This record gives sequence, C-alpha cells and structure tokens, in this order.
Amino acid sequence: MKSLPPGMQAHLDSGTTTLAWCWRLTRRDGVRFGFTDHDRALTFDGTIFEANAGFTASEIKDSVGLSVDNLDVESALTSNALTEADLAAGRYDDAAVEIFRVNWQDTTQRLLMRKGSVGEVRRAGNAFSAEIRGLAHYLQQPRGRLYQYTCDATLGDARCMVPLNAAANRATATCAALSNEPAIITLIGLNTFAPEWFTRGICRATSGGNTGHAIEIKRHTVDGANATANIELWANFPHTPSIGETFEITAGCDKHYATCRDKFANAVNFRGFPHMPGNDFVVTVARPGTGTANGQSRLF
Repeated sequence: MKSLPPGMQAHLDSGTTTLAWCWRLTRRDGVRFGFTDHDRALTFDGTIFEANAGFTASEIKDSVGLSVDNLDVESALTSNALTEADLAAGRYDDAAVEIFRVNWQDTTQRLLMRKGSVGEVRRAGNAFSAEIRGLAHYLQQPRGRLYQYTCDATLGDARCMVPLNAAANRATATCAALSNEPAIITLIGLNTFAPEWFTRGICRATSGGNTGHAIEIKRHTVDGANATANIELWANFPHTPSIGETFEITAGCDKHYATCRDKFANAVNFRGFPHMPGNDFVVTVARPGTGTANGQSRLF
C-alpha cells in the first residue's frame, strides 16, 4: 500500500484531477531521458519530461511474493532522444525506469508508482514495445562463484588482473575494406598479432557513427600477403563502418586454463577449477592393470 503525499491526496479527494503519466529512463552510461503522455513538457527532479512522445503503457500489476511484475510500454520512434540506432546498439538494455503519476498543474504533487528496468525490446517499423521488469527479476540472476572447468572472471577485471592496456593485449586499427558480409571488417594495424589472438575479444569503434559501441569478436584471421586482418563480429554495428574509421581491439580469452597459462601467463589468477573430476570419473570402475605405479589414487 502506497502512502500519498498530503498535496497529492488532497488533489485526488477533490474529485477533479489533472493527472499524467511520466517515465524516466536512466541508461547504464548515466544518460537520462524523460517522457510524458501529457500534451506539454513537464519538469521535476532536474529532468525534462518530453511531451508528444507517443508513449502508452499496459496496466500496472503488483503481486504478493517474489514473482516478477512486468508491464509493456509502447511508442513510435518520434522522439529525438530515442533512435532506432540506439535501440539496436543496446544502449537501453537494462536501463533503469521510474514511472510517476503526476499532477501536471503542480508537479510537486507526484507519486512514484513503479521502479524497474528495461527488458526485451521489440521493434516493428517505426514503433517499438519495451518490457519493463520489476526489481524482483534481479533475484533470479545467478550470483556467486560457479564450480566449473572454465574461468568465471571477465578478462581484465579485478579478479583476472590481465593488463588489457598493455601493447600485447590492445591495438588500434583502421578499416581498410568491407566484406560482402556486414559483420566482417578488414583492418590495418593488426599484422603483428597472431591469428585468433583477438578471437572472443572486443572491437570498439573510436570514430564515425558507431563511436563508443563495442561488439564481441567471433573470429580473427590474418592476411599476411596484404598485411591486413579480418575481424568477424557476432553482430553488426548499428551503422555500416566506413573506410578510414578507427577501432580499438582487445585480446580475447576462451576461459580455459591452458589459454590463461600460455597466452597471458596468468595461471595464478585462473578462476576456474581445471582439475575437478568429471562425469568420466564418476562412471569409471576399477580394472586390472589400470592402477598407478605407486598404488595411489589417480586423483593425486
């Protein structure tokens, strides 16, 4: 049960209301946008809520317990703040959402109705529909360590400690050509690196229309004859890169112990369990002649 501010309660008790919905989106990069279904812009908490954005929302439902409460917000791409390229680039993925009920004649009379985050976004033509997930959905996300063969750290983070800023793990490259496949880019500046060095790494655009956008690398190959490298990405950039645009390329890791040891000399910080017994050990039975020379278990 929500407690209404005195001014808001008095306004509702009057029987004649001037209410509007306001949505505030805060992206993970800190950029904030406001939208309202009122016919003129509203301002409060330092945010301008843009009018005529075409936003409509489904019914807000609250349930008892830890189940996730969702609602959908629909709009056309008519706002200068919301672009198809930004949606495709994932800039609104997991953005924080606040939904307010506001007296548009006096915006100090308002109530925060729901907080959540942006989930699945569906697009059709010039319109889109965004799922707003309740905060309870974070309780369904895995937390803590995983007992597995491979490493559960992110390359270069505080647990991994591989220096991604080192020259051996990072390079700047320039687009030299584009393939018929939109997710393959031919780059100059990577000819000193061995093939596959940047596989599973990150390609981040540092110029052009894709500046700041990063995509994981599916495969890195080298063309020694032309001193170029081909980078195949898991997804396309929102804007087709142009020849001469620059990219920052970082090394990749397949999370296996041998890679951590041989490629990065970082075995001491490996965050997996490479010696854990697997299914083959569980079903193994004793057979004559398969014991170790000193009679000990094969685990030691």
